[in-house]
Amino acid sequence: MKMEQLGRHILAEFYNCDSDILNDHKLIEKYMVEAAEAANATVVTSNFHMFNPWGVSGVVVIQESHLTIHTWPEYGYASIDVFTCGGEVNPWASFDYLKEKLKAEVTDTEELPRGIVSKIRKHSKNNYTDIKYKISV
Repeated sequence: MKMEQLGRHILAEFYNCDSDILNDHKLIEKYMVEAAEAANATVVTSNFHMFNPWGVSGVVVIQESHLTIHTWPEYGYASIDVFTCGGEVNPWASFDYLKEKLKAEVTDTEELPRGIVSKIRKHSKNNYTDIKYKISV
């Protein structure tokens, strides 16, 4: 049975990444924006912060939701979320792109459905008969 949902949310753990890349604020932002574009998403804005002495956190807001990252260069580790809505954007393309660019040797992922249409209808006070922008998985 297919499940109708508004979005897909990938939670990714990247291990044994290149520590120099993980600590490069500008490069991380560049790769995150390019990862959004690789997924066929429309970038709205991005905001990244460099911590002292190391680590980067940032978000790329896309028309279809967002990509986020937090890095721990001292451990070669990055935590990444890719949340996309609609059927035209492929969050796994972002994942693959970032895995390559960050040189992750090991990954652990989980994909969560977001905005499950049957639950929206069940819990809503409104009568939604035609929910747009849904995807079937």
